[in-house]
Amino acid sequence: MSRIGKQPVPVPSGVTVTVDGQTVKAKGPKGELSLEVMDLCTVALNDNEVQVEPVAKTKEARSAWGMSRTMIANMVNGVANEFTKELELVGVGYRAQMKGNVLNLALGYSHEIDFPTPDGLAIKTPKPTEIIISGIDKQRVGQAAAEIRAFRPPEPYKGKGVKYKDEFIFRKEGKKK
Repeated sequence: MSRIGKQPVPVPSGVTVTVDGQTVKAKGPKGELSLEVMDLCTVALNDNEVQVEPVAKTKEARSAWGMSRTMIANMVNGVANEFTKELELVGVGYRAQMKGNVLNLALGYSHEIDFPTPDGLAIKTPKPTEIIISGIDKQRVGQAAAEIRAFRPPEPYKGKGVKYKDEFIFRKEGKKK
């Protein structure tokens, strides 16, 4: 049994959720999102709460049950308050700046990297070594952060690279004589 799937998704004030068959739509002050839930689950709206139930007792249905509930909860939370990911640039000469709608990164390569801002997301650079990505869709915010981090992942010897703000880089000891 899914412990997560059993819990109903509370709908906060200011957010309206509509369920039409397998389609769940959430509209709030930050925007609007919709989700097509798999056929392995049923969705119902009861007393300002969204309830997800599995159709059968198969392993696939139980797996989809918890995941569907979490995706609906992320959708409702995203339209109420945005999701954010913070990245840090560690290294001499590593910097980031916004040029219009494009994030310009200098990461120690012979060229600068231009990362266009995806639709529905906002990228800010309060400091040259800090990037803040925000948006209502948790998956898209995380994907954009992962793509920026992939340009220069942190290395274990000096910790240079692009890392998440709360990420711990396991350090290795250098060569011994």
